[in-house]
Amino acid sequence: QVQLVESGGGLVQPGGSLRLSCAASGINLDYYAIGWFRQAPGKEREGVSCIKGSSTYYTYSVKGRFTISRDNAKNTVYLQMNDLKPDDTAVYYCASENLRTWWGSLWYRAQDYDSWGQGIQVTVSS
Repeated sequence: QVQLVESGGGLVQPGGSLRLSCAASGINLDYYAIGWFRQAPGKEREGVSCIKGSSTYYTYSVKGRFTISRDNAKNTVYLQMNDLKPDDTAVYYCASENLRTWWGSLWYRAQDYDSWGQGIQVTVSS
């Protein structure tokens, strides 16, 4: 059974940094794509970043500020978020998808992922 647990969220001032963690159990990250999504109040869930094998993907608004990485020994994926802005305020989720069923999937499309964490709040405010 796949379990994803996010941690590292909180309140930060504009320009600050946070590192989100997504601890995975029940899967081997070598065989899964892990995506980070976020959802702000009144908005649709948005794909933020994804790591799939050696490839990484970012939505335009976070390029150059966010970095996704993976530690296979800890079975954990990280999202380092720098230069945070108020528009980054949202609940952040990590999600997984088995690469065996990845064909035709889009990294930023939430429906293509089949397991989700519970989400964690990130608030950027002065």
